[in-house]
Amino acid sequence: MKKSDIAMIILIASVSILVAYFVAKGLLGDVKSQSVKVKVADPISSEVEQPDPKTFNTNAVNPTVEVIIGDGNAAPQNQ
Repeated sequence: MKKSDIAMIILIASVSILVAYFVAKGLLGDVKSQSVKVKVADPISSEVEQPDPKTFNTNAVNPTVEVIIGDGNAAPQNQ
């Protein structure tokens, strides 16, 4: 390669880097000038509240218990 070719490649690369820098800065903005408000978390207390008796009552059906209808020996049928 000639010296002029190498110089042209370096010039094009430099200009491309500068253009990319300014485009990225324009799209993303300046990081230092942005402010962020963070919601503060409430402290955890050791106090436990009782669950709602309408939802968690002693007479409710337990969905974790297996219910077998019939003799229980029949294989499931695919329809």
